[in-house]
Amino acid sequence: MKRRGRLPRALGPQGTTGLGNRLTAALRPSTPVQGSSVARFLRKTAEHDAVWLGAAAVLGLSGGRGARRAALRGVGSVAIVAGINHALAKPAARSSRPVLDALPGIFPRPSTASLPSNATASAAAFAAGVVLESPRYGLAALPFATGLACIRAQGGLDHRRRAAAGALVGIGAALLTCRWWPVKPEAAAAAAPPRRPAPALKEGKGLHLVVNPSSGIAWSKDTVDTLRTLLPEASITLFEPGDDLPALLDEAAVRAVADGGALGVCGGDGTVNAGSATAARHRVPLAVFPGGTFNHFAGDLGNQTMEDVARAIRAGDAVTADVGRASSPARPGTPPEQGADAPGPSAEVSAGGDEQQLFLNTFSIGVYSELVHARERLEKRIGKWPAVFVGLAKVLATGSPLSVVINGRPRRLWLLFAGNGIYHPAGFAPTYRTQLDDGLLDVRAVEAGTPFARTRLLLAVLTGTLHSSRVLTTAQVRRLDLEVLEGEPHFAYDGEVTDATYRHLVLDKLRQAVTLYRPADQDQWLR
Repeated sequence: MKRRGRLPRALGPQGTTGLGNRLTAALRPSTPVQGSSVARFLRKTAEHDAVWLGAAAVLGLSGGRGARRAALRGVGSVAIVAGINHALAKPAARSSRPVLDALPGIFPRPSTASLPSNATASAAAFAAGVVLESPRYGLAALPFATGLACIRAQGGLDHRRRAAAGALVGIGAALLTCRWWPVKPEAAAAAAPPRRPAPALKEGKGLHLVVNPSSGIAWSKDTVDTLRTLLPEASITLFEPGDDLPALLDEAAVRAVADGGALGVCGGDGTVNAGSATAARHRVPLAVFPGGTFNHFAGDLGNQTMEDVARAIRAGDAVTADVGRASSPARPGTPPEQGADAPGPSAEVSAGGDEQQLFLNTFSIGVYSELVHARERLEKRIGKWPAVFVGLAKVLATGSPLSVVINGRPRRLWLLFAGNGIYHPAGFAPTYRTQLDDGLLDVRAVEAGTPFARTRLLLAVLTGTLHSSRVLTTAQVRRLDLEVLEGEPHFAYDGEVTDATYRHLVLDKLRQAVTLYRPADQDQWLR
């Protein structure tokens, strides 16, 4: 009988490391893949999601509104991938390694999911998100994502499967963002040409431009120098703290009329709002330079850069746009039935005051204004849509609904939104318009009288189904009669909140009330 020998010392309590080394050497490929320094750099860099935050910051600061939107969509796509990886992939990977569980201490357990490749998924998500929003900027992100996918695919069939699965997950995450935040089309909004051609101002002669340097992140100390280089003969007035902006605009418009020229504004949507009211009142063309943080109207108009506007001014290329109006029935500027359809040259616009206010983008009442401010404070840190969700939960928790009468019908509302033209997408967070002269108000109201209205509103926003929810009502109208019965009437015009001294408003439109410069090549997108 053969004597049974003792276990080798390497298999004893102190020998697991030696056995692990021999098994590792036996399982190691005989010809290891030697990666280049570039490949190793790409691999190491992409393993940290923070690199995409850095890429988004560079992208957002290097371009205009389109670049910032592309950066936000890219970061949002990466955030979805991170959520999928932590919630699903890692637990699945850990539960599917029985061999590692049978050999404790020999092989270190991987700390990230093996299928799909998280690094490839994040790279694909960021690149796809940027491409969806702006193909031009996406060209800069695609080579990195493609190179990383190729590197990850090296080393055998399993690696190729992981890379392919990661790419699919990343692209799917980018497409998923469109459910909450549809892609804005590259084309500018449609608009009719002016009945009287706008003057072509060579070198800017005859342009009286008011610049507001406190409008947002698009402003820099070189902005005025850039404007002087583009339009050396333009008259530029810099708005200083303590100045009266409406008075400066009024003086500039008077000089523009005398010179047969145009009024110009450089600033955010609030500055553009004041400029449009002045231009409509003096019947002078308006040049809108994107100088604010978001530049919503300039983006819809198609003026993405300072160079775009300067090119249109020199060539005399212009269109007309409707202007929304909110007026008190106690002293309307013109009868609503006439003002709603009156063309620009015959539209009477009062000098302003508490009883009448124009808006180029939106009018709102209720928690919408609070939501906008909460979102703008948070979105630079956590992104637009997370900021919308957090801000909405906050304002619903602390706010209270309004009791109003709309066209003679009593309602209880969390908010009422009225857009100057039909906005897209349908739902709670409209983003852009496809036409600037449709003659319609886009009205959206969130009801507070339905059971569990707050909970249903939050769930509908989170699931992207608000456009079909019973808590949201929508209509496209030419005129709206609104009276606030109970609650504080904080009216917001183009994002600027006012404390009104009146509670009864009539919303309508001034058709083609303002002539606006924009490059002719923007109109070619629409043909």
